[in-house]
Amino acid sequence: METARAVDECSLILGILTRDFRRARGILLSVSRADMRRERPIPLVRTLALQMLLAAFALLSAACSGAFGSGAAPTASVVPATATPEAPDLTVFRNFIYPIKGGCLPKNDVLMPNAPREYRGGVHEGVDFYDYDNCATITKGTPILAAKDGTVVRADHDYHPLTPAELDAATKRIAEGQANDFDVLDLFRGRQVWIDHGKGIITRYAHSSDIPANIQIGAKVAQGEVIAFVGDSGTPESLSNPDTEEHVHFELRAGDGFLGQGLPPDEVRALYERLFTPLSP
Repeated sequence: METARAVDECSLILGILTRDFRRARGILLSVSRADMRRERPIPLVRTLALQMLLAAFALLSAACSGAFGSGAAPTASVVPATATPEAPDLTVFRNFIYPIKGGCLPKNDVLMPNAPREYRGGVHEGVDFYDYDNCATITKGTPILAAKDGTVVRADHDYHPLTPAELDAATKRIAEGQANDFDVLDLFRGRQVWIDHGKGIITRYAHSSDIPANIQIGAKVAQGEVIAFVGDSGTPESLSNPDTEEHVHFELRAGDGFLGQGLPPDEVRALYERLFTPLSP
């Protein structure tokens, strides 16, 4: 009887303390967030109050542990607070340069990410820099520049031009619902260079006509360094009407997706305008 009563009393008290602990924790966290937004230190008295409540809970748990015996456990438990995540590095998507000297974002959203691509039944995953909707002259052989310092992780020196058989096979797969398969998309990007900038960020430069000999996998490249030359490789027009689709397709990959994926056009444009805006000194 005494043991049972002790168990009941301890369970009741533990439940009350657990409830009060959670309330105190919620108050402290809300105060902490408010103080951090105002860049003020967390008041010491609140921190001490929570520490005292924790200490009381620990002492009571130890005192009641014998009442439950070796085969039982208290009915109340405390879930520890998760660690506060580090502040995001907002410079990850800043301070890039355009891949074409003197270039700018196209005005037409058809050349921006998420625009439909009817010929392959998918969506555009990057920005197209053409001669007709840009601030720079862009023709076959125009130098393509590294948008930021990084390490080359792909350079298609041994690329072979798209063949009619490859295009027919890809068209069949698109009709079967495989338009977004990696190898189908990769085929239409043509000759490519990829640069790893760290923190999960990779830039891709597609449809190139050629790549300098020094741009090899593992090579370090500096922002503004010539890494390829404009072409039309991988485009259906490279077969049907050669030299009419010269442009650079620029992709910024973030993890498994692309920058702006799934967002409406105005938000996508704002992201890329920010991307190419230099950081203040």
